[in-house]
Amino acid sequence: MAPEIFSILRRSCAVIALICTGASASAEPQHGIAMYGDPALPPDFVSLPYANPDAPTGGRIVNGEVGSFDSLNPHILKGTVPWQLASLGYESLMGRSWDEPFTLYGLLAESIDVGPNREWAEFTLRPEARFSDGTPVTIEDVLWSYETLGTKGHPRYAGTWAKVASMEQTGPRSVRFTFGVEDRELALIIGMRPILKKAQWEGHDFAASGIDMIPIGTSPYVIDSFEAGRYVALKRNPDYWGRDLPFMAGQANLDEIRMEFYGDSQVMFEAFKAGELNSLRENNAEKWDTQYNFPAVEQGDVVKSVIPHQRPSGMTGFVMNTRRDAFKDWRVRDAMIHAFNFEFINETMTGGKQPRITSYFSNSVLGMDDGPATGRVEELLTPFADQLLPGAMEGYALPVGDGSLRNRANIGKAMELMEQAGWSIDAGRMVNGDGNPFAFDILLPQGMTEEQSIIDLYVQALERMGITPTITTIDPAQYQERTNSYDFDMTYYRRGLSLSPGNEQKLYWGARGVTEPGSRNLMGMDSAAAEALIDVLLNARDRDDFVAATKALDRVLTTGRYVIPIYQWNVSRIAHAKELKYPERLPIYGDWSGWHPDVWWYEE
Repeated sequence: MAPEIFSILRRSCAVIALICTGASASAEPQHGIAMYGDPALPPDFVSLPYANPDAPTGGRIVNGEVGSFDSLNPHILKGTVPWQLASLGYESLMGRSWDEPFTLYGLLAESIDVGPNREWAEFTLRPEARFSDGTPVTIEDVLWSYETLGTKGHPRYAGTWAKVASMEQTGPRSVRFTFGVEDRELALIIGMRPILKKAQWEGHDFAASGIDMIPIGTSPYVIDSFEAGRYVALKRNPDYWGRDLPFMAGQANLDEIRMEFYGDSQVMFEAFKAGELNSLRENNAEKWDTQYNFPAVEQGDVVKSVIPHQRPSGMTGFVMNTRRDAFKDWRVRDAMIHAFNFEFINETMTGGKQPRITSYFSNSVLGMDDGPATGRVEELLTPFADQLLPGAMEGYALPVGDGSLRNRANIGKAMELMEQAGWSIDAGRMVNGDGNPFAFDILLPQGMTEEQSIIDLYVQALERMGITPTITTIDPAQYQERTNSYDFDMTYYRRGLSLSPGNEQKLYWGARGVTEPGSRNLMGMDSAAAEALIDVLLNARDRDDFVAATKALDRVLTTGRYVIPIYQWNVSRIAHAKELKYPERLPIYGDWSGWHPDVWWYEE
């Protein structure tokens, strides 16, 4: 089952010389578009390479989630939504292949055409495209969806919408977007917005919806039943309009996809052991090795599958909110990282079996290199050298402990950093010059038992420094509201990153997120260097420049010391009923949204 993970990357790089010239503009509408070069699949492809077009249909998959939900609309800021609904319930003009760094193929649209420098993109709808209620998808629905999402939807849509200079119908089934900025990725990003049914929302407030209205989409699945906070069940639409599309061959094979919600991860695990769930991702390598030995596994009724991938590690850990006085000083944040005894915590939690995240793009070709910045990376960083924090230019690595509980050297360094930032010990407490204690709150959602255990170990180390943080645990809805408004000091943080970082990077790290609620910039970073590097990667004229810009951005993010990283998941571990199958051919993204459960099937 070795994944063919490098062939597509090689093919993508081979055609770089063709991009961004007059010859790169499509002479006529195309079946797909790639960020660099041409799509790997020809117009007459029969299926995505990691899908099984001969997969049987039927059966069900039942997944578990920790938390709750109070909304079924994943396109707005309000409410907590089952995260899978965004991909399972809706389709866009173009669909993504997870076997290429960034390539789209026609889905609702049969073709895409672009200007010589991708200053515009035009899409032509398939005449057979239908919503789940059988009504046709029209250009009017497309125009309404883009404007509504851009002006009333979740803030993640606003950035792209702001770059659209005009949107117009150019034919009975065609729409053209003209961009007001130079941004080569926009031609792809604009093709990935969900298309909603305009008529359904007439007379309703789109931004205020909850569970009283189920949005109508075009996807293979529709919501069959749900109970707020308990479960959501989706059924496969037998009249799905796109079942014969090559892009969909081997996808949407399951008759039912059900999501059950639990108060904490241990309860969810027990539910899986009892057969209430038939698929479960396990993030703890030690637990995978030692606790997945219950009878169903030993009898072969439950299979343990390990899925490798080549995508970046992303960042998982505990983020510090620089909007708060406690964490404005980078030396304080650095002290918090030194005090975090990763080696001891990793041994306690995973038996030392999971490597640490070393940077935001680690585990991939986009991750920053060891040692000083050189070549194009150095060139990109140099204009901001006086603004960058120590390590960005000369090289940076996370502190490494000796594995012991006391972690003496790193605690000593943490104390030194706190002193440099104006803090000292008085009567066993860390205080500033006015005698005020250093204090902060760690905010966690209910049910995060593993993260709570990590924090308990961390607090023990902080107490040795005269710091006693408070820990606040709240229900998921309150947690969502508070993180959306940045009402926290420190909290759990997880940000997945791809092999094709682009416009979403502004949402993650952009300065607008310092004050604008609902962005992904939880740390509140405001970095001119990061903004400039994102612009470079968005308009890179070849893959080498794109990679250099991302490596440079990785240095800025990592040396910003905004997050205390924990361990990474460089493989996915999924335990599942033996009847649930997946293709042997794995995409470069591995177990990623759009693979599980999209290409899985049920077979007795």
